[in-house]
Amino acid sequence: MENLRNLLPEELEELLSELGEPRYRAKQVFKWLGRGIGDIDEMSDIPKSLREKLKENYTLYRPKVLSKQVSKLDGTIKYLWELSDGNAVETVVMSYKHGNTVCVSTQVGCRQGCAFCASTIGGLVRGLEAREILEEVMFSQLDSGRTISNIVLMGIGEPLDNFDNVVRFLKLVNSPDGMNIGMRHISLSTCGLTEMFDKLADLNLQLTLSVSLHAPDDETRSKIMPANHGRGVEQLMECCKRYYERTGRRISFEYIMIDGVNDTEYHAQLLAKRAKYVSAHVNLIPMNHVEESRFHPSTQGHIKAFVKVLEENGVNVTVRRKLGGDVDASCGQLRRKMQKDK
Repeated sequence: MENLRNLLPEELEELLSELGEPRYRAKQVFKWLGRGIGDIDEMSDIPKSLREKLKENYTLYRPKVLSKQVSKLDGTIKYLWELSDGNAVETVVMSYKHGNTVCVSTQVGCRQGCAFCASTIGGLVRGLEAREILEEVMFSQLDSGRTISNIVLMGIGEPLDNFDNVVRFLKLVNSPDGMNIGMRHISLSTCGLTEMFDKLADLNLQLTLSVSLHAPDDETRSKIMPANHGRGVEQLMECCKRYYERTGRRISFEYIMIDGVNDTEYHAQLLAKRAKYVSAHVNLIPMNHVEESRFHPSTQGHIKAFVKVLEENGVNVTVRRKLGGDVDASCGQLRRKMQKDK
């Protein structure tokens, strides 16, 4: 049966109209769904007759916490959620001065094969349904007691490889009768599936598009990111420029600092050129160690030198504060441990 939480408000209205119910009931039902109920019968102010009708074709599920790690360093919380089919995904809640941010997964596993990422080990199992992504946000907020104000789609999986479900999720989480999180408080991270950029731009969602660049040249990027094959950095830059021009939303380049791989002055100079071409902000990410990876984090000295080159070239750059270093904060680490223990 289909999960009721997958339906958009207008779809609920249509459904209830078909069932011979007044349309205002849709708003009541949608608000109940947003409270994190796990059973249709929990809608106490909805007539039993309507609840019985809904149960004929729809169901609900409350994901289970398989693991919850709370950082002693900064309070970051990392969840491993069990889904209705027994698969598991990770979600991270991080606290900043501006509010609480949740980092959500969009797929179970990943097919992109980035060499420095634990998420892709074992490949792609399936894409998450829209409501499963929504439930990551919803139940992380309910369990942690922290009001979520910002979302980053930067956990396990490639969001643009699960396009339709991700767009539906964005509409659900943005709904005024739901969690009502504004698009400008949402960041979508992609490894650069350029064929999907125009499709996303057509929606003009006003979210922040974060491109996981990680190398400014084809030689380096193709070694660590298979998604670069058949696309290339030049094509990626043109797509980024076109996206910025069509939406007016500045793109962010995510750049993980890998010792001796992409952290040289040559890479910094070329990255500065790329960023200026598309008016991008650069977010440098100190690498979290992954057991299965042959790569190592850049030294603090290399990161400082890299930042200096970017700033001297007039590029807006920040270094992401490393959070959750003691709670398997790298995407996919917690899920991998669960798989090994089985």
